[in-house]
Amino acid sequence: MNKKELVAAISNTSGLSKTDSETALNAVISCLTDLLAKGDSIVLPGFASLSVKERPARTGRNPATGQPIEIAASKAVSFKTGAKLKEAINGQ
Repeated sequence: MNKKELVAAISNTSGLSKTDSETALNAVISCLTDLLAKGDSIVLPGFASLSVKERPARTGRNPATGQPIEIAASKAVSFKTGAKLKEAINGQ
């Protein structure tokens, strides 16, 4: 499902126009992005928890040459599935 299809699904489910649905989706994405960029965690009970995890610097290998290379420390988003979402996916 792409963004256009998601907007249509939100519109059908909520009764909002597609324009209002897209505005709402964009607002949610913007809020989530801003919160995660600040390092905050987001908990959506039953659905998921999102948080920022630190990845330490490490030594890797260039796959073409086999030479060791330094990989810088970075941050990544961690997505932990909520219980209700797990149940829905597993048909329970």
